[in-house]
Amino acid sequence: MTDTAFATDEALKTQITRWHRELGAVRRLSPKTLEAYQRDLYQFLEFLSVHTGGTVGLGTLADLRTADIRAFMAQRRAESLGSRSLARLLSALRSFFGFLEREKIVSTEAFNTLRTPKLPRGLPKPMTISEARDALADTGDGEEPAWIAARDTAVLSLCYGAGLRISEALSLTAKDLEADSLRVVGKGGRVRMVPMLPQVREAIETYRQMAPYRPARDEPLFRGAKGGVLSPRLVQLRMQRLRGALGLPASATPHALRHAFATHLLSKGGDLRAIQELLGHASLSTTQIYTQVDSERLLDSYYKAHPRR
Repeated sequence: MTDTAFATDEALKTQITRWHRELGAVRRLSPKTLEAYQRDLYQFLEFLSVHTGGTVGLGTLADLRTADIRAFMAQRRAESLGSRSLARLLSALRSFFGFLEREKIVSTEAFNTLRTPKLPRGLPKPMTISEARDALADTGDGEEPAWIAARDTAVLSLCYGAGLRISEALSLTAKDLEADSLRVVGKGGRVRMVPMLPQVREAIETYRQMAPYRPARDEPLFRGAKGGVLSPRLVQLRMQRLRGALGLPASATPHALRHAFATHLLSKGGDLRAIQELLGHASLSTTQIYTQVDSERLLDSYYKAHPRR
């Protein structure tokens, strides 16, 4: 533990050490996250030592009020700390105080009425049409069974050709494919029907013919090398390899193919309400973010191509 420039009693130092050890050994946080959490806690304790004008101990924390935490957050925001950093800072404090409460050392209600700072919502980063085509045309590196490459292509085809989330694609059963449209169970158990392009059906059928496993009609269709249900992590690793092999950007992920599905439909004149239904969004406001993506790309093309620029 790093020495602090403010006064803390030994009992508090002991609990900080125990909390830090738990984060690393039990929760297995990365070294950088551990360092950030420790730094955030020390900054708060330093603030308290000035705020209360004395040594910070467990008693100080027991007497903590919501107003004290808000004063600290306001100070950090005045120092130009962004919303994401403030959210992480609050997460670190809640983690430490949660630890103290679980250990029956200190209990406080000071955090109960605090809300996490609202984070700015970033725009989705869809893949371009050419990037998506290249990813779906890849047939593997030749070192793995051909059926596995066909399987991954089928899953990625569902992400781009039908706008499915990975979890939705991997939960599909043979029964869900029997109609002209896909039957998809989305978030919250909401069921939607999604048209299935001939290319997507062909990719799925190619995989099914090559795969050594034959799941029952109501069992997940996509299988791992040993026959278990396919893990999303394996599909993500496929995209990671494709990024290296095809020179795709770091933002090229399976979910970026879903973003591309929505963005490319919108750019070709697709109706926003229809795209909402296809994506399975409960609210139109969630789908509307793709209009910002499309506008941003249009402006980017304008600035690059206009002769007066």
